[in-house]
Amino acid sequence: MAFTLSNEQQLLSKIATNNGHGEGSSYFDGWKAYDNDPYHPTHNPHGVIQMGLAENELCFDLIKDWVVNNPEASICTAEGVIDFKDIAIFQDYHGLPEFRNAVAKFMGKVRGDRVTFDPDRIVMSGGATGAHEMMAFCLADPGDAFLVPTPYYPGFDRDLRWRTGVQLFPVVCERSNNFKVTRTALEEAYERAQEANINVKGLLITNPSNPLGTLLDRDTLRSIVSFINEKNIHLVCDEIYAATVFSQPGFVSIAEIIEEDADCNRDLIHIVYSLSKDMGFPGFRVGIVYSYNDAVVNCARKMSSFGLVSTQTQHLIASMLSDDIFVEKFIAESAIRLAKRHELFTKGLAQVGIGSLKSNAGLFIWMDLSRLLKEPTAEAEMELWHVIINEVKLNVSPGSSFHCSESGWFRVCFANMDDDTMEVALRRIRNFVLSQIKGMEAPKKRQCGQSNLQVSLSFRRLEDIRMAPHMMSPHSPIASPLVRARN
Repeated sequence: MAFTLSNEQQLLSKIATNNGHGEGSSYFDGWKAYDNDPYHPTHNPHGVIQMGLAENELCFDLIKDWVVNNPEASICTAEGVIDFKDIAIFQDYHGLPEFRNAVAKFMGKVRGDRVTFDPDRIVMSGGATGAHEMMAFCLADPGDAFLVPTPYYPGFDRDLRWRTGVQLFPVVCERSNNFKVTRTALEEAYERAQEANINVKGLLITNPSNPLGTLLDRDTLRSIVSFINEKNIHLVCDEIYAATVFSQPGFVSIAEIIEEDADCNRDLIHIVYSLSKDMGFPGFRVGIVYSYNDAVVNCARKMSSFGLVSTQTQHLIASMLSDDIFVEKFIAESAIRLAKRHELFTKGLAQVGIGSLKSNAGLFIWMDLSRLLKEPTAEAEMELWHVIINEVKLNVSPGSSFHCSESGWFRVCFANMDDDTMEVALRRIRNFVLSQIKGMEAPKKRQCGQSNLQVSLSFRRLEDIRMAPHMMSPHSPIASPLVRARN
């Protein structure tokens, strides 16, 4: 029997039929474009290269070596089968004690051992997605709002809003100060929410930032803690990229800030963590809620029944993270490899004068293509994005999907592919940008009677890009030939 859409909607719940998942976003559309035409070096060399997925595949060889050398860590091997029954039948929603101990220790390790975490405050969830939804359920009622600095991860619209009825209210951060979170921006957002009769229950921050790849410094974090204490609202700190910092300045956790601030109301502070980014284990769905509020810990632990980490995974992770030598080597080597890949990619973009926000963390860069826009609008950004997806065949994510206040920014992931694929991606970007520069300079050539000097300079710029890429800075828009070509 066939049903019309209206009949289907009547048969299903409002949650099931609304668009709260956000699949209509260009962020997810890019994934679909890749799924429909995935790049393969031999089977499909002209397919779409996935640069919209923030995965860390640069240290899988270290993980593989550890697994091979520690077969007893898995209950599905001959060496580990002795523990099969106990692990397979155990499912206390508190989690295996050895798992919580190992995760707490690892959280301290990636924060330089400057702070310690209590294993009894570790609450499991199905990845950071489940952790964020759990926090929303614990802290807010339908209609309440969390302030969120822009640009922010598009998945938050799904994770915090879809099933909870909670709103996200933007704290507008701007290019003029490198999208830093300021007290002024926080106050303005809070006041706008109040004027709209929206009850603000908390502030959500990501540190390191997704999509910026930048860190919140100590003074900014102190200002944020002061702000939420004055307003008596919660602070949820997403720190899932804590171990992806690959150069100075180093990462400062909110846990360090509240250790220094005796007046801080710790009941308002909560951390979301996972192993998806730092260890490259998104498929394991290891998410963590760490709250300083006893009531939240108790409530979250009850809710964790809906998204527990399998005990098989807990057992393996506990063994791996308890290996101090491996953990030290992994953290150090991961930073080295991320730094190398970041440098390779930003220098490759600089060869054609494309800049990016200066960053030192994360698995992506915040690439500036604003000079390629026909006009500084979201519509022009989407037009450019469609060309990049459909013709250049790269899935990069437009800034508008991250709620960026200014057009022309794109998040580009660089750690989810091998070196050869990265070179192909860079070649495609360079060729595309050079073709755009030619298109912009062509009208100047036709106007040579008016300004021969201007035309010759334009062609000299293009030749400079080709012949002297080392002269271009990936972080300076002033150095970009695109700026000069458009002015």
